[in-house]
Amino acid sequence: MTTHRAQLRAAVRDLSDRGLKCSAKWAAEQLVGLAGGPLDDEAGTSDAPMSPAEEVGSREEEDQLLLAKAYFDLNEFKRAAHALRVARGASGRFLRWYSLFLAGQKRQAEEEAEERSGGAGAPGSLLGKPRASNQHLPLLNAELTAARESEGLDGFGHYLHGIVLRELAQPALAREALLRAVSAYPCLWSAWTALSSLSGADEAPLELPDTWVASFFLAHQATEAHDSARAVSLYESLLVQWPRSLHVQSQLALARYNLRDFEEAQQRFEELLAEDPYRLDGVDTYSNILYVREEKRKLSALAHSCVSTDKYRPEACCVVGNYYSLKGAHEKAVLYFRRALKLDANFLSAWTLMGHEYVELKNTAAAVDAYRRAVEIDAKDYRAWYGLGQTYEILAMPFYALFYYRKATALRPYDSRMWCAMAGCYKQLHRRAEAIQCYHRAEKNDDREGIAFTELARLYRENGEDAQAAGYGSADCRDRSMHMSMTRPGHVPQAAGYYERMVAQREAHGEAVGKELSEALFFLCTHKKSTGDLDAAQTIGQRLLDLGGPEKDQVKALLRDIQSQRKAGSGGGPPV
Repeated sequence: MTTHRAQLRAAVRDLSDRGLKCSAKWAAEQLVGLAGGPLDDEAGTSDAPMSPAEEVGSREEEDQLLLAKAYFDLNEFKRAAHALRVARGASGRFLRWYSLFLAGQKRQAEEEAEERSGGAGAPGSLLGKPRASNQHLPLLNAELTAARESEGLDGFGHYLHGIVLRELAQPALAREALLRAVSAYPCLWSAWTALSSLSGADEAPLELPDTWVASFFLAHQATEAHDSARAVSLYESLLVQWPRSLHVQSQLALARYNLRDFEEAQQRFEELLAEDPYRLDGVDTYSNILYVREEKRKLSALAHSCVSTDKYRPEACCVVGNYYSLKGAHEKAVLYFRRALKLDANFLSAWTLMGHEYVELKNTAAAVDAYRRAVEIDAKDYRAWYGLGQTYEILAMPFYALFYYRKATALRPYDSRMWCAMAGCYKQLHRRAEAIQCYHRAEKNDDREGIAFTELARLYRENGEDAQAAGYGSADCRDRSMHMSMTRPGHVPQAAGYYERMVAQREAHGEAVGKELSEALFFLCTHKKSTGDLDAAQTIGQRLLDLGGPEKDQVKALLRDIQSQRKAGSGGGPPV
């Protein structure tokens, strides 16, 4: 514990000195989040600090470093790099390279904004156009490679080299550099997150350094891989040692959200905001929960709070966008998602949410543009792949939709919605066997909406009807076709079973009316009558009469048949 505390204190200073603000914030949050212990300077921790040997050089170079850091803090990155053009020390060289990298990133963002011209996310704004690039990357790669091969790099230099290689689309070399970075300086959290983004399911397992930070990495990696149950377990274990860590608490809330445990996730986010009311990290996810649960009042309060805290944070813009979307003001929602992207062109949530809004506005070209930008930023974003599938389904292009739904399903194989979407495409393509397989997978993966039960019942019923239609001709009416299908034991009992499960699920959720419920009850009433269970058929028929609907006359006729069978003393079994 004392070793962790000493490492984190040193890390906050080292990271802040080099302008690595996000990593410094992470280290500071873990420092404060540690379980209680001695807060004075600990003894016996000579192996704890991870500060690299400071080779600042002359006093004059040290003064130049202070000047460059002042420029850097004011976002004058080229001035900072120029001030350190002759730096020889490790800190000075890193700050020069990092300043050049950020200057290139800043110019790249400006060029992309100019290309869009009509505003971030305008319809067709980036389709078919090459993306702008960071012009300093080749120079940085050459200098960092030369430095590594000569005098060597410290953990910070390896981290920056890994980021440069990633931007140059050299993922294998980037992973090697980032592994060297986390081995040399474990508290450099940005290196861990970059390493996670480059570690796919098809990659060989990483040989991680033996450090306590690896536990945070494994939990983060589980979240990124959509293994949310494992992520919850890992973060709950971390809470034992880091009970006050805001990072751990927020990630646990995110994992619950990914599990669609919205009630628990909402409670955790609200506890987090009660402790840290001006926090904006993760509030876009919290607003998604409020949106799904249709809590307009809380979403409105959250939007006002975020805007008053920092209206120019992308997270705040996304919260406001979600608020307008829930009100049905989709044009205003798009406006705020565009604002988020002007502030951060790589803010993933904004691209995905804006795609959803364009779907609502029936602007499919802009929706495709937004979703494609999202998957360019993060190919693991299943929501964007799913959105592309929905958009192409709207365009009546089921083969394209199926391709994108498969991408989403590969990322979320335990999400029933992905399987139901794939099954819907197979139905459109008249590939019933594949559709049935997909609905079965959805059924086994907590199909909360009950879509799989309903569709499986319909497919099994239609299979039976098709077999009878082949023997009796297409002139048979719907009721007779349904009745004749009762002789098909392989399909109708299965259809009835799924309808019964669907009805039970709807009742458990308090849904007492609906077209699908009426359809299920009508089929069950007919099925029970044909199998001789007249009491059950009578009960279901009476319930159907109470529901009303277009089948009312047919239900009355069915009930009269049941009464006739009772009077005749017939068992009403299936015809032989």
